[in-house]
Amino acid sequence: MKRFYSEGSVFCLPLRDVGYARGVIARVTPRGIADFGYFFGPRLPSPEAVKLDDLRPDNAILRVKFGDLGLINGEWTLHGKVPNWDRSKWPMPDFVIRDPLGFRKPLLVRYSDTDPMKIVAQYPIDDDRGMPDDLTSGYGADEIKMTKILRSTSPPAARE
Repeated sequence: MKRFYSEGSVFCLPLRDVGYARGVIARVTPRGIADFGYFFGPRLPSPEAVKLDDLRPDNAILRVKFGDLGLINGEWTLHGKVPNWDRSKWPMPDFVIRDPLGFRKPLLVRYSDTDPMKIVAQYPIDDDRGMPDDLTSGYGADEIKMTKILRSTSPPAARE
């Protein structure tokens, strides 16, 4: 299936309570399994409120590998590309696998810069602070995550 989006594409996803959030596709898989993106607040009142010129990777509130079904079925809408897109400024981060019982050290997982599903290195680390979990989520799970994150940072009036 031919993709209708590419690295640097900006999309809008609906939140589960009210409003919308933005995302940027930073890496696409060659096989079309999943992509990697940066997700942003603040909560937007409508998809028409999407701006492109204020998106910076260091302002992302979620970095995650995700399935693209929301884009394919049109629930996530495309709104252009990040101006002057430069993939080197939107890096593929290292991820971490944490032992839920805490018996083992966290495991760093590094993916290929050209394929967000191809692991190129794994090794134990001592400090995993600030590293995203090594998960690939469906589009609905990302809508739920973003709703929760923005609910905790939005003023109460915006939640009604």
